[in-house]
This record gives sequence, structure tokens and C-alpha cells, in this order.
Amino acid sequence: MKVLLVGATGFIGLNLLKFFLEKSYEVIGIDNFYSSSERNLEILDNYKNFMFYKWDIRRYPKFLEKYDIDIIINLACPASPKWYMKDPVFTLETSFIGAKNLLDLAKKKNSIFLQASTSEVYGDPEIHPQNEEYRGNVNTLGSRACYDEGKRVAETLCYEYWKSFNMDIRIMRIFNTYGPYMDIKDGRVISNFITQALKGEDITIYGDGNQTRSFQYIDDLVSAIYKYITISREELTEKLKTKFNWNTVPTLNLGNPEEYKILDLAKIILKLTNSESKIVFKEKFQDDPKQRKPDITKAKYILNWEPKIELVEGLQKTISYFKEVLF
Repeated sequence: MKVLLVGATGFIGLNLLKFFLEKSYEVIGIDNFYSSSERNLEILDNYKNFMFYKWDIRRYPKFLEKYDIDIIINLACPASPKWYMKDPVFTLETSFIGAKNLLDLAKKKNSIFLQASTSEVYGDPEIHPQNEEYRGNVNTLGSRACYDEGKRVAETLCYEYWKSFNMDIRIMRIFNTYGPYMDIKDGRVISNFITQALKGEDITIYGDGNQTRSFQYIDDLVSAIYKYITISREELTEKLKTKFNWNTVPTLNLGNPEEYKILDLAKIILKLTNSESKIVFKEKFQDDPKQRKPDITKAKYILNWEPKIELVEGLQKTISYFKEVLF
């Protein structure tokens, strides 16, 4: 099996790459290093079943047409606010033009196409927990809209290709994920808190800390993705139609439904790091969701999957990785 992994040197990409390569898949990696580093490829030096191309997926990758590609996984798009707000037009173009180019390639190669969407498509949700039928509450004119709406329109594009060309397209809405190979400077809450705690700096909470999130360890996400791309199209479609009356492009929430207040997360990290850092509060970000928790009923039934790694265990592993990077 040959897998094309786009966004290969980011946090999720690196973990997926290692997983597939260790299973002896042939993997082609694509990235433009906008929000990652070329140094990340050093982790993969010992693998022979891997090739890499530096490429901006906003341009169609015609050179890939020479390969037989069984699966395309599209992770391309900066996922942390620090990066997607840096160049909002780039974020939108990557989300739409990049997805279209890859869908066109998948159409030519008859590949399974897995689109990485996000829990951000739900915006600041008015229902809790969020299931896949929920249409979201998103501000189209806010500072986060380039990412939220970029991912939403990419889903629409997937739907239109699925409907028009009978392609095997699957969407995963990824909720907050953490673990080794996170960028320690990516600006996300867990990487921020761990870095600040280990350095003895103030733990910065934006808002009052009562907003909630659900945190998924990376190994659980990788396991779900593997199950999602290896289930047959026929079985996937039949389970969705029969059990859930779902008659559109397959779409699954992938996340951990355990919910934590951000303030409680900060306290857990302080305890695990034995840090004497102080917690300080700053003004909340625009359109920051008050709560976020996935309903994973579909994923549990269809993939026979649910997260196994609890927050404290996952944080301990992540803190060990951050110590290696920082010190």
C-alpha cells in the first residue's frame, strides 16, 4: 500500500509517518514547512520505504501522477492560532485550493481520500457535546474565521466531489490532540502550559479558565485514523446508513470525550512538573469557544474505537518529550 501524506512534518503528520513506516507501508510525504521544520525529517532517516517532496499544495502536484497512490491523507493547513492567523489568506487558500488539488489527484488515481477537518467547524457550540449532525455556530468575520471557515469549505468541497464523482472520500473532525513532536512554540494550550511550567514562567490563561476542552493523546488519534482508512467503503457506508441514517460523505468526530476546565488542566500540569509557576489570567481571545466535547458514538460503533490513554498518562509522556527538547 502506498500512502500520500500531506502536511507530513507537522505534529500529527510525524506521528502518522512513523506509524505507517513501521507497518511497512510505502509513504510519500509532502510539506512546505510553513508551520513545521525540515529538521523534523531527521526522525525518519532510518526508514527506506519513505520519500519526501517539499511542495506547496496550493499548486497542483502533477509530478505525483507517476505513482500508484492507494490513500491520500490531507493534513495540510496550519492548525494553531499562532500560525493560521499569521497569514489568513494563505490559510484559506491551503484549505480550499490545496484540498481541491488533492481531490483532483485522488480522482485520477482512484485513491481513498481522507480529509483532516477540525472541531473548530462547530465554532462556539450551542449544543453539548457536539455530534456530526450539528452545523456549528461560527463567526465568518472573526480572527479565527480563516481556519474555521477554511475547514468548513474544504468539507463542502469533499461533499461535492463525493456526490459528483462517486469517490471514496472520508472526513475526520479532529478534536484537541497532544503528545510527542508537538512544536513547543505553537501557541496551543498544552504546549504553552508545559513549556511555561518547565521554565518556571507564569501559566497564562486567556479568560477565566472555566472554558472546557477535551484532550486526546496522539496515539489514540493515530489508531483511529488507521482504522478509518482500512475499513472498506462498503462496510463504512452500510454501518452509517443502517445505524445512523447518514446519507452523505462519511464524517466522524475523533477525540476524547473526557472534558476538563482549562484552569484544572493548568493545575494538573503544575503538579506533574513540580513547578512553582503562578497562574495568571488575561483577556480571552475573540470567538474562543466556551466548551468543546466530542460525541464519538459513530466512531465507537463504526471503527470499534475509543480513546484509551487518560489525560495524566498522556501528559506525563508529553512532559518527558518537552524536557528532552527544552533541556
